[in-house]
Order: sequence, then C-alpha cells, then structure tokens
Amino acid sequence: MSEAKKVAVLLGSDSDWPVVKAACAQLKAFGIPFEARILSAHRTPAPAAEFAKTARQNGFGVVLCAAGMAAHLAGAIAANTTLPVIGIPMKGGALDGLDALLATVQMPSGIPVATVALNGAKNAAVLAAEILAVADEALAQKLADARAKMQAEIESKDRKLQDELAAL
Repeated sequence: MSEAKKVAVLLGSDSDWPVVKAACAQLKAFGIPFEARILSAHRTPAPAAEFAKTARQNGFGVVLCAAGMAAHLAGAIAANTTLPVIGIPMKGGALDGLDALLATVQMPSGIPVATVALNGAKNAAVLAAEILAVADEALAQKLADARAKMQAEIESKDRKLQDELAAL
C-alpha cells in the first residue's frame, strides 16, 4: 500500500497566513499530512515552477494556492503540474478580492484550477480531502463523520429555535 498523499499549501505572501491557517487546521483535523510554503508567481517564479514540477514525485496529491490581487500563483502552479490545484482567492486590495477571484477562476482551457470562495481556505482543505478520499476509504469515512456532525449541530440549533418560537 502506498503512503498517504500530502497536500501542499502555498501562500503568495505571508499576509495570507491569517486566512490560510484555517486550511492547515482542517487538514490536520482530518489527519492529512501537509506542507506550507510561501512562493510567489511573480517574485519567486523559478522556485514556484520547480515546486510544481516536482510536487508529484515529492508525495503531494493536491496543491492549495492562496493569492490576492493578480492571484497568478494557482495558474502558475497548474501550468507546471498535472496534480489538482485549488485556488483560494484572497480578499483585499483596491477591488477587495474581485480581481483575485477572476484571476483564479478564469483559467485557459486545458489548465484547470478549482476555485473556492474569497478567503475560502477551510473549504479548499475540505475539497482537497474529498479528492484524496477517492482512493482512501478511511479519509472518506472522516469526511462522512464530519458531515454527520454538521447535520447534528444544525438539527440541535433548529430544535432550540423551535422551542423559542413556541415560547413566544
């Protein structure tokens, strides 16, 4: 049996960390090994490309890329690997993240980047887990358990709401 695949969590800047740490926390909660790095599509293009080109042989199965403004990191990584790449467009800048969202989601044909919501780091980690769970039954069960827990929490909140409405 092969070793579990890791997830790469790439930040275009250290200013992305306050949001991206939610992805790392979610990966850790699922027991998924990961590595986080700061790499820039513009300021460190050669190291970013080299990371992408060697990601598969280095044991990665999915790459998360957080970037704001021009947000070319996910596209630059996707251009250099056939691993699934998930873009996390970051809020901020003059357009409050709209530019990052459009730069991340509007990829040319043949070079896809899955894209989550602005600052959607936790969902990026969940999507990475779902991708890896295709070949990992234990991880698939952890995802199912997490969904069941969410459902139970919502049902509990609904019961509380119904009790409050009855008391009006």
